[in-house]
Amino acid sequence: MSTEETNLFDRLLAGNRSWATAMEQERPGFFAGLAAQQKPKYMWIGCSDSRVPANQITGLEPGEIFVHRNVANVLVHSDLNALSAVQFAVERLRVEHILVVGHHGCSGVQAALDGGRVGLADHWLRHVQDIRERHAASLAELPYDQQAPVLCELNVIEQVANICSSTVLSDAWAGGQNVTVHGCVYSLRDGLLKSLGMSIDAREQVNDLRESALKRALAARGRMPQCSCH
Repeated sequence: MSTEETNLFDRLLAGNRSWATAMEQERPGFFAGLAAQQKPKYMWIGCSDSRVPANQITGLEPGEIFVHRNVANVLVHSDLNALSAVQFAVERLRVEHILVVGHHGCSGVQAALDGGRVGLADHWLRHVQDIRERHAASLAELPYDQQAPVLCELNVIEQVANICSSTVLSDAWAGGQNVTVHGCVYSLRDGLLKSLGMSIDAREQVNDLRESALKRALAARGRMPQCSCH
C-alpha cells in the first residue's frame, strides 16, 4: 500500500481502539455482554450507501438491529444471500420487525431511472429498472427532479411485497410468529425516517397495502424532496 493508504487504514484502526476504550470505560462489561448473546428485535434491509448507517439513524446500539445491505435495497427471490439473512433473522434470532429502507438521493435508483451504464451493477439494478418500466407512464407525468424520489419509494414498496411473498415470511406467519415488515424511506436532508404506510403482519394484507402505498407514492407531485445524489 502507498503511504497515504497506510495512513488511512491506521486512522481507522486508531479510531476503533478509541471507540472501544471509550465504550468500555463508560459501560464496563459492554463487549462481554455483546459476545454472550444476540437478541435483536429489528432487522434492517437497506442500501449500502455510506450515508445511511442503520444503528445511528435509529438510535440503536450494537446488538439491537440485524442488518443486510446492498445497492438500492433490493430483495428478490433469486438472491439467496438476502433470503438467507432474512431466514436467519426470522427463524433463529426471532426478530419482530423487518424494515425495508430506501433513501432519497440513492445513486442506484438514479442510475436505474436514467438508464446509464454503471458496469456489473447494471445487472443488479435491472430489478429497479423493471419497477421504473412498470410505472413509466406515471413517472413521466412528474417533473424530472421528482422522478427519482418517487422511484425510490416505489422500489421500497415492491421490495416489501417481495419479502412478504417469500417462503420465509409465509412460513413464519403460518406458524403464528409475531413479525411485521415495514416500508420506510430515509431523507438525507433532515435525517428522518418516513413510513410508507406498509406495515404488514399477514400474507393476506400484501396486495391491498401495496396498491394503496403505490397510489400515495405516485400522487406525490410537488411534495417530494429533490434528488441529491453524489
